[in-house]
Amino acid sequence: MLHQDFLSFRRAARRSRSQYFFERGRLIFPDGTTRVTVERDPIPTYIARGEGAYLIDVDGNRLLDLNNNFTTLIHGHGYLPVADAVADILQKGTCFSNPTEHELGLAELLVQRIPAIEHIRFVNSGTEAVMFAIKAARAFTGRSRIARAEGAYHGAYDWAEVSQSAAPASWGPEEAPTATTVYRGAPESVAEEVDVIRFNDIEGLERRVAISGSELACILIDPMPSRAGLTAPDPAFVEAISTLSRQYGFLVVADEVLNLRQGYRGASARFGLVPDLVAAGKIIGGGFPVGAVGGRKEVMEVFAGVGTRPVLPQGGTFSANPVSMVAGRVAMEALTPASFERLEEMGTHVRNGLCAAIARYEAPFSVTGSASLFRIHPKRHTPREYRQAFPTPEQNSWMTNMTSHFRSLDILLPFGAASCLSTAMTNSDLDLIVEAFGDFLETYQSAFEELKA
Repeated sequence: MLHQDFLSFRRAARRSRSQYFFERGRLIFPDGTTRVTVERDPIPTYIARGEGAYLIDVDGNRLLDLNNNFTTLIHGHGYLPVADAVADILQKGTCFSNPTEHELGLAELLVQRIPAIEHIRFVNSGTEAVMFAIKAARAFTGRSRIARAEGAYHGAYDWAEVSQSAAPASWGPEEAPTATTVYRGAPESVAEEVDVIRFNDIEGLERRVAISGSELACILIDPMPSRAGLTAPDPAFVEAISTLSRQYGFLVVADEVLNLRQGYRGASARFGLVPDLVAAGKIIGGGFPVGAVGGRKEVMEVFAGVGTRPVLPQGGTFSANPVSMVAGRVAMEALTPASFERLEEMGTHVRNGLCAAIARYEAPFSVTGSASLFRIHPKRHTPREYRQAFPTPEQNSWMTNMTSHFRSLDILLPFGAASCLSTAMTNSDLDLIVEAFGDFLETYQSAFEELKA
């Protein structure tokens, strides 16, 4: 058990070069970095290289990585088959205005593997994938409204962002969540064109759809929304989405940018959702920028345009670039059913270990997730949706303490988001995660009364 004051001193002493780089960054970037998602404790950790399940920062510290670039690196860092394939393709050219056979290889793999994908188009990021999925639904149905779950993250497209950062002061009543924009100056008309529902709230979904279902182009749904709690969908909620979509004629868009890693055939197949369109990304690029939108052939025809302008034009200078295509194909080929079975076992081992530690210390925490994903909540009762998962200021401080504690033990645990495992991890790595959490609970056991209220 380590004292917090000692941990703070030790952390500062081991991060001098990160401090130096951050000071340089503050001179040229608006907030010192180029991504708002970069975590600080109190400064960012600058990385020199990655090796399998571990990162080595610029100060030489070796850190077990539970972020893996926001769940992207399912094989960990420096995965040799991808590195070798990319080294080969780099000598032959990195991008062209013409197609290459490499996009065919990755596309064929995804079409064969993901039940909901009959045709596919590649883009450059998860944000683009969601954006074009929404546009495709609009182009196919001739409607403009969309529905989405409160608190779920779907990238940086205006309509997809609505209510992703909802908070108690603005989220409105439970029976009718308020649609809120994310940034100052966003057109209010954007929020007016989005229906916000609560995840796993069947009655609320039915009420919303009864009002504007005939105007909806689609419902955008993450089968297990990470930032909204990483909670499993109720089978009845999934069935209600399918039933209402057929009744009112809108499409179901599954955002599997993060959750495609839920299984060999993805998250929708795992949870019984039958989408018309799927947005994919992260693991399908093998560590390189990528996104994809795929779905029913009939719907995907909106992108078709040989000799004529398509209903929905979609380009992108770096879309389907051979580097991402080759890296993605090699990474995905290595994700066999046996690989996913192993990841499932690893995730179950960690989640069970965390839950056992919570029970041992009677700590006011809970764990959500499935497959290779988990999230720790400073909540005694396991949340089922975003509002239940939303932390109070006091609970947020506990999350800060926990993340800092893990960091002091050389583990990078994401703050308030999904933690993920990789095929590069060993049983010893998994035990290290559980032991670190147990050490945290032991360290702060006497102070848990603050969370029990």
